[in-house]
Amino acid sequence: MAVLAAVDHGRPRRVLSLGEVKWDRVMGAEHVARLRRARDLLTARGYDTRDTVLTCYSGAGFTRELGAEAGSGVRLVTLDDLYT
Repeated sequence: MAVLAAVDHGRPRRVLSLGEVKWDRVMGAEHVARLRRARDLLTARGYDTRDTVLTCYSGAGFTRELGAEAGSGVRLVTLDDLYT
């Protein structure tokens, strides 16, 4: 999932967020690695990804390893975050 900023003519399109959603699987560092790769590919295609937030949405939670990455350009969203 990608969230793009409005078009600002004459400037590269900004990617605000890249995300992945898993309902029934615990998400780990490999999910963020995939999002980083996608961000790198978008950068190579001319998109502005300097401030892109990598976001993981999970119904089953996150590994401790991934939890340690939260806040450093990585956002973790649980069901409680969505419904409370």
